[in-house]
Amino acid sequence: MTVPEATGTGTIETCASTTPTRRQVLATLGAASFLPSLVLERPRAWADTPLRIGDQKGGARSLLEAAGKTANGTLPVQWSLFAGAPMLIQALAANAVDAGVIGDAPLVFAQAGGVPVKAIAGIQTDGTTTAIVVAKDSPLRNVRDLKGKRVATLRAQTGHYLTLAALRAAGMKDDDVAFVFIPPVSAKLALQTGAVDAWASWGPYISDAKIADGAREIVNGGSLMSGLSYVVATEAALRGRRESLTTYLRRFRAAHRWMLTHQDIYAEVWGRDVGLPLPVARDVVRGLAGTVAPLSPDIIAKQQHVSDFMTETRMVPRRLDTASIVDSSFTFQP
Repeated sequence: MTVPEATGTGTIETCASTTPTRRQVLATLGAASFLPSLVLERPRAWADTPLRIGDQKGGARSLLEAAGKTANGTLPVQWSLFAGAPMLIQALAANAVDAGVIGDAPLVFAQAGGVPVKAIAGIQTDGTTTAIVVAKDSPLRNVRDLKGKRVATLRAQTGHYLTLAALRAAGMKDDDVAFVFIPPVSAKLALQTGAVDAWASWGPYISDAKIADGAREIVNGGSLMSGLSYVVATEAALRGRRESLTTYLRRFRAAHRWMLTHQDIYAEVWGRDVGLPLPVARDVVRGLAGTVAPLSPDIIAKQQHVSDFMTETRMVPRRLDTASIVDSSFTFQP
């Protein structure tokens, strides 16, 4: 059983590795190239073109369709599918899409790479969908047991962030584990075969590992992570498509409100879209349920904390000002 692949490298490293430069950040994004078929010609006029939304399987389009919020009306939408946040960020950087959803850590990574985007809305969940799991017969029981062990994850993504946060919360050092930076599908196999001792990931990967493989969760992001993700838009779209973006945000928020009271229905839709069984889909959807909100000072402060932590742990090369990558003017009230 597999879930959609995401990118990563196959190297084993510890947190003692050197701080990445801006060029290295951009190279990491570039290594996750988006689909060539999605490279579009620059539109002749914004008014003549649909709003171009970058998405992932089981993402915004799936939710909007399930909630009945996709009728074009005055807002035609062109959807482009990507395998993960790095590819979506690369497409945003190339102006191949106008907007999409990425997590808190990917937003910092995009900012460090100089990608011309801004967050325009926040999506608040409880953070428990990101977790560290071990094989069902593993002797490891808690975070302190990870000392000297190999942890599979994706560099500078949510699993990497959680592992470092969990180590520090347990009074441990960043280099107390050996990180194995590999894609989720490879990490799943590595955990099953014992090539790694633990796996830090999120959402469908964690739910599938626990339900299908019997993996055990030793910590999740509930008290260690912001639980935030963001709708982001390119600076070009912010200049020319503000009304379209506002309309899209209204539909997106309405769809999330629908999901809060229709989780079983959405789980069936989500499972079909992603290709995972209903028990896994139900577990994932419970974690996806959250609120879509304008970017308040509280949300911006939480994101600044995420950014500062990523600087402290050398996931990004320098301190960044979160206020410079948000546009809090979108209220998207009906």
